[in-house]
Amino acid sequence: MSEAAAARTIAFQGQPGAYSDLACRRVFPAMTTLPCAVFEDAFAAVREGRAALAMIPIENSVAGRVADIHHLMPDSGLFIIAEHFERVRHHLLGLPGATLDGIRTVRSHVHALSQCRNFIRAHGLTPVIAADTAGSAAEIKERGDKSIAAVASELAGQIYGLVSLKENIEDAEHNTTRFLIMSREPKRPPRGGPTVTTFLFRVRNVPAALYKAMGGFATNGVNMTKLESYMVDGNFFATQFYADVDGHPDDRGLAFALEELKFFSREFRIVGVYPGHPFRATFSETRE
Repeated sequence: MSEAAAARTIAFQGQPGAYSDLACRRVFPAMTTLPCAVFEDAFAAVREGRAALAMIPIENSVAGRVADIHHLMPDSGLFIIAEHFERVRHHLLGLPGATLDGIRTVRSHVHALSQCRNFIRAHGLTPVIAADTAGSAAEIKERGDKSIAAVASELAGQIYGLVSLKENIEDAEHNTTRFLIMSREPKRPPRGGPTVTTFLFRVRNVPAALYKAMGGFATNGVNMTKLESYMVDGNFFATQFYADVDGHPDDRGLAFALEELKFFSREFRIVGVYPGHPFRATFSETRE
């Protein structure tokens, strides 16, 4: 692949037509999407110069955080430069000529099936777990059985020549996935606008270290929107924390809070400073 072509390519995990593919096309319509079998391959595509960016799902408002991604990100060698919130709209996809009344079995990823549980139960369908949503759509096309449908994106239907028998079949109207856009080089926005800072840290092995490390955010008025812990290398006593906070590291309050955090931490690393997505503001308004 030429350097010019790579500069116009964005990598994602999944098959063509996956929701990550849909999100990439929506945010970067001028770029070519590069499907990758696993998250590690998407990261490697950027590191090795085969893609300029990678778009990775990190959490869903229904299913929670995406498994393994927090373990993989620290070693990816990439930086977060933006975020995107994508409303998930599940479609029941079938072969041309199929009807909703004629469907008996529905295939998809376990999370997609669980997010459409009410619809599946109401129509008496038998759910069958598959590896992913887009792969299920491709399999429906290959099987040629009009009694089998897939839960997948509208884009998957277009790619694999299927028709949407019913759209928006998800149970929760708030079903939204948060994606991170990652690059080889950091790209910090200027101070002034809504900003998110994401960092990783491990606290020192002293009593109340985490409590003390977090105190600086409270005393300096910094809003922490995410704090998650996970085991490192299978060690029960080596815990790493992943955090998102509102603000820019150059802001006075956040700068003081991070200094206090570093004092009680034996490892600390900023993995991204990026503009807050407009979805954050609309979500906050609905909660007030």
